[in-house]
Amino acid sequence: MSSAWLLPEHIADVLPSQARRIEELRRELLDGARAYGFELVMPPLLEHLDSLLSGTGSALDLKTFKLVDQLSGRTLGVRADTTSQVARIDAHLLNRHGVTRLCYCGPVLHTRPDGLHGTREPLQFGAEIYGHAGLEADLEVMELALDALQRAGVAKLTLDLGDARIVRGVLADVSLDAASRDAVYAALAAKDQSGLEELTASFPAESRAAVLALLRLYGGDDVLVAARRELPARPLITAALDDLQWLTSHLRAAYPGVRIGFDLADLSGYAYYSGARFAIFAAGSADALVRGGRYDEVGAIFGRNRPAAGFSTDLKQLVVLASAHPLRPAVRAPWGEDASLRNAIRQLREQGESVVCVLPGHEHEGQEFDCDRELVASGGQWVVRAL
Repeated sequence: MSSAWLLPEHIADVLPSQARRIEELRRELLDGARAYGFELVMPPLLEHLDSLLSGTGSALDLKTFKLVDQLSGRTLGVRADTTSQVARIDAHLLNRHGVTRLCYCGPVLHTRPDGLHGTREPLQFGAEIYGHAGLEADLEVMELALDALQRAGVAKLTLDLGDARIVRGVLADVSLDAASRDAVYAALAAKDQSGLEELTASFPAESRAAVLALLRLYGGDDVLVAARRELPARPLITAALDDLQWLTSHLRAAYPGVRIGFDLADLSGYAYYSGARFAIFAAGSADALVRGGRYDEVGAIFGRNRPAAGFSTDLKQLVVLASAHPLRPAVRAPWGEDASLRNAIRQLREQGESVVCVLPGHEHEGQEFDCDRELVASGGQWVVRAL
């Protein structure tokens, strides 16, 4: 019999020091999104499974915990990603015309962790723009994502760009069932050349050469030049390369300290991406801190297929690399029944001060506050003095 206090694997309590930093970061990022004009929404933690998994493919299905609703008998899912929920809100609850900017921050639950030391309960922050098909929306979400990481104090950022249309354009003249297509995507993501050579053996020569070329198309600016030379000049591919060039020029001008690279075979993430996509890395982290891009088809199942672009990040992962904030200044006060003491403490708290009362017998215990002042009796009054 296991101990009652043990938690499931890759599920953990967040203790005071880290909880304080996560909460400070959450507030900073939400304030940053509001500065861009994003409105906060709070989708439910669980809902009907068909709604949660709309348009996302099998990757998210495997990550989603499922249960039976005792009221309706229908299958419910605990959200593993919030994007489809926000698309539902945009499509059916707000139903606005024109541009809508929405942000969110809340827990998601995964059946398996993303890595050996990953959590199955990320705290997901994200932002979405609906209603604008132009690159201006893509650029805005990338700028907001970079600003969020800079607000968190994460240094030495690398932005990797790609576009879902490139692989689709390369495979446009190839007839593939879903399983074969997924196998090609997986081999591209793993940079598995021998696997791709086998999978593409029956492809038309031009498409086979282009698929294999994708394995080499990652790195710096020369990637876009090489892609125009080595990939077929099909409309989807040309449009994607033009868009990546436009985004790069604007991002370089606004963020000269951010390194920009490309990986045209990167297909990691969920199946709903339809255009430019990006991942942001930082020094000291092997995994992307942020992933996002354009996903114009995500609202289709809700009957309102709106242009959409956005990103998400896990605050539990981000806080490990974020710069530490100093402890909040506080006033240390004695505990007592004296009415004037209790009134002085109440007034300080009403003025926005943190007042930590020292309970009897606990005078030397520490906490997540920097008690740089104390409340003391002086001349018949209670006054605050520096420590």
